[in-house]
Amino acid sequence: MKNLLCFVALLLSLTLPAQAAVMLIYHHVASDTPRVSSVTADELRGHLQHFKDNNFQVIGLDVLIAQLRKGEPVAPNSVVITFDDSYENNFTTAHSILQEFGYPYTIFISPGSIDKGDGPLLNWQQVKQMSDDGVLVANHAMRHEHMARPEAGESQSQWRERMKQSILAAEDKIEQVTGQRHQWLAYPYGEYSRELEQLVTELGFIGIGQQSGAIGNHTVLTRIPRYPAAGQYADLKDLAQKLRTLAFNITDYHGVNPVISANPPQLKLSLKTDDFNRNQLQCFAGSEVLQPQWLDDSTFTVTASKALKRGRSRYNCTAPSLSNKGYFYWYSQPWLN
Repeated sequence: MKNLLCFVALLLSLTLPAQAAVMLIYHHVASDTPRVSSVTADELRGHLQHFKDNNFQVIGLDVLIAQLRKGEPVAPNSVVITFDDSYENNFTTAHSILQEFGYPYTIFISPGSIDKGDGPLLNWQQVKQMSDDGVLVANHAMRHEHMARPEAGESQSQWRERMKQSILAAEDKIEQVTGQRHQWLAYPYGEYSRELEQLVTELGFIGIGQQSGAIGNHTVLTRIPRYPAAGQYADLKDLAQKLRTLAFNITDYHGVNPVISANPPQLKLSLKTDDFNRNQLQCFAGSEVLQPQWLDDSTFTVTASKALKRGRSRYNCTAPSLSNKGYFYWYSQPWLN
């Protein structure tokens, strides 16, 4: 990631607005919570001030989803703010700061976890107050469970029914408390699979991940990306780079499944290459630089040189835009081993 950011830093400069959206994911807003998932109140305020000072359009997730569903142009240089995991400090600390700036935002909550009181979480009175104040409240599965694949001893059909009930029960509870029913699912831990995407589609939901990348009119609505804005990524220099990214126009994912069957996995993508030079496309697996192998004018493959570690990892691919100076295309492929 460090090499990737160094490469990206060389590409940045002031430029005209580009037609793309960036969605940010926050968790804790506190100074006494794990740093990897936290921003301080001052850091959050600094992010919001940066949006204001640099004329970014902070829009609600409902506005972005409507644009994507209707095929309307994505508002240029737009930013969507989201919070995951139902933490109480989203209400006690973040809410007033966001209200001060007048910025819309979304919280993704797990109703079953709130019911059990698992940790320093929001209570339903706080959720209702946030909803009444205009905050969008959406689905993070019933109990923040791992959703991408069956558990040991569980059949595919049993897993599918369990996931269906988790998604629908959470949506029903949110509607019961707040009156909101958006049918947006933020995958817990950012984990999803082709089979989960199929279920999400059948249920009429939008699927939102935690892999990085910008959002455009060709973004698949079961794998919408978000950039992390906490921990090491809370620094404004890093954030400013992410805000100037574009979505590749991918025409074929060639059946890529985040739940890998071969290790290391191969990523194969077909995409339109009219706004970047193919020889400037670079991909990364952690600190390893991956050289794309172009099969024709639009299709390439990349594969890491060694097996991925157990758990979650990613390939990131990026290329500078020809038409938007200082902007670069970004695609992140999550893997679950």
